Amino acid sequence: MTSSAQGSRIAWAFNEQGKRNVYVAQGPDFKPRKLTNYNEDDGQEITSLSISADGKWVVYVRGGDHGSNWDEELPVNTTSSPVPPKVQIWTVPFAGGEPKAIAEGDEPIVSPNSDRIAFVKSGQVWSAPVDGSSAAKTLFTARGTNGSLAWSPDGSKLAFVCDRKDHAFVGIYANETTPITWIAPSFSKDASPRWSPDGKKLVFVRMPGTGGAPDSLLTRKHRPWAIWTADVSTGAAAPLWQAPKTLAGSVPTTHGQFNLHWAANDRIVYLSYEDGWPHLYSIASTGGTPLLLTPGRFMAEHISLSPDRKWLLFSGNTGPDKLDIDRRHIVRVPVDKAAMDVLTPGNGVEWTPVVTGDGATIALISATAQRPPLPAVMPFTNGTPTVLAQDLIPAGFPQKPLVTPKQVTFKAPDGVTVHGQLFEPMGGPAKKPAIIYVHGGPPRQMLLGWHYSDYYTNAYAMNQYLAGQGFMVLSVNYRLGIGYGYEFHQPADGGANGASEYQDVRAAAVWLAGQPQVDAARIGIYGGSYGGYLTALALARDSKLFAAGVDIHGVHDWSVMRYLNAQTDRFEKAPDAGQTVKVAYEASPVSAITTWTSPVLIIHGDDDRNVRFAQSADLVRRLEAKGVPMETMVIVDDTHHWMKHSNALKMGNATADYFKRKLLKPGQ
Repeated sequence: MTSSAQGSRIAWAFNEQGKRNVYVAQGPDFKPRKLTNYNEDDGQEITSLSISADGKWVVYVRGGDHGSNWDEELPVNTTSSPVPPKVQIWTVPFAGGEPKAIAEGDEPIVSPNSDRIAFVKSGQVWSAPVDGSSAAKTLFTARGTNGSLAWSPDGSKLAFVCDRKDHAFVGIYANETTPITWIAPSFSKDASPRWSPDGKKLVFVRMPGTGGAPDSLLTRKHRPWAIWTADVSTGAAAPLWQAPKTLAGSVPTTHGQFNLHWAANDRIVYLSYEDGWPHLYSIASTGGTPLLLTPGRFMAEHISLSPDRKWLLFSGNTGPDKLDIDRRHIVRVPVDKAAMDVLTPGNGVEWTPVVTGDGATIALISATAQRPPLPAVMPFTNGTPTVLAQDLIPAGFPQKPLVTPKQVTFKAPDGVTVHGQLFEPMGGPAKKPAIIYVHGGPPRQMLLGWHYSDYYTNAYAMNQYLAGQGFMVLSVNYRLGIGYGYEFHQPADGGANGASEYQDVRAAAVWLAGQPQVDAARIGIYGGSYGGYLTALALARDSKLFAAGVDIHGVHDWSVMRYLNAQTDRFEKAPDAGQTVKVAYEASPVSAITTWTSPVLIIHGDDDRNVRFAQSADLVRRLEAKGVPMETMVIVDDTHHWMKHSNALKMGNATADYFKRKLLKPGQ
């Protein structure tokens, strides 16, 4: 969801069974209008969507895999076409017309003057007229990989980050005859440059550069960061604020990371986890004591600054209902006062709020337990959201039969409270088969309704479908996930450091087995990515508890990655290098193959850019040697995110069919 800096125009990307298009609307009626006409399920995503400040142009990137861990800017060729698609920047008039390909590239930002686009191509910065009237050309060349572009308020300069691997500079480009101004260059890594409203200053984040003596790999350590301000004309900079030297005070790892902005009233706003929750803070640009804007036991996500810079809007898992910790609602707060207001209380789920340029309307995405995500608008002065484009939900979509998941909690063996969502089918036999769903990430949180991530929207749909087929389904929000505070999100011995989160998954199955309506002998488990890892770990360690599983592009051997971290070409080694690899191996499914007896379906796309395809190839060889009952599915030329809708259906239908064959009794 995005809006123009002036007027009341909004735009959003809409995925209709793999046909991804841009839709727009304009106040006061906000009637949705389809702006592009891509009619193929071809796996080409739409990202970096924006509207020029004057509202006349819509700019977007088509192609790539922008949720990946590597190669996100490379083309995705899900159709296996001999002529692969490109990752391109496109522009189209808001009023309508044919989209025009501006250039191959990524990360476009439109000038505040609405006349040109700056973007990144092959690590360098390029520029083109927003109307495509002439060819794109290199704006400037700077050694390193350049990105994080930010136009000055008057459009005359461009701030950027130049990453030179072991250090990174913030630079300012003015024109082709003026040398680049480097802002207080140091041995640090600088990031997130943001302009002051008058364009005379910058605020940015400074972190240590790489280097130093090798330290323990298993011990959690504070990751320092600080906020600096700089004078644009001289390049001189000074520290404004230093993060507390605690684990929780480390570099934030939730959505938007620092969420740094130069707001109205000369306030700098940012996000920090320092009190144990990802909260928003405000500090005067001249220094002083930061003001906590959002106190409470909840997190702030999808943060945006209003066009007048006076308000922060975000989606938070807070509200008047105790169940809101497993939802998202739209929240606003002034940039200089701790006067937070939850704007959308209730049993729905809302996210990605933006304020229109005229300041009159908030646009957002809205869903319920039954209705899938759709755009909505509401008055900025408060009120009830009006849902848009409801006629675009297919006529046969089964909203009414969908169950409302129930919040459940249970204790892990070490006393940690774990949240889950229980999808309970109506009717059927007194003793039902059950399935544990394990999300990926792991910094994710499944909700009491449709999810804000497309990957987990599909997972929510899958859980609803399985419930409709007669399965009890329990979605587990295990530790390492977000939404429940720092210690839950960053446990000392999680993942490759000991897999402490597995006890949450096992506790979920034990809890489920104890429910009177569940047949404890017919409990399955499935998940993708990190959920695939925990699925494989469950089957390897506890085949007596889990009768069958579906492992979708999971990690199976942490030691491969930990080995690379532990080994260097330096004489000095980390003091616990050997122990690190051992712990990682013991936290991996491959370490428990000898006790794996339950049948499994393994699914992986071979253009996966988040988990190496080799992780599943290796596991398949091991299970074959062990004689474990196994089925496999390889989806050629698709990525971790099932960019092609038909492939997502293929994967989902295979998962459901597998559980029906393994867990349902004849005639059930």
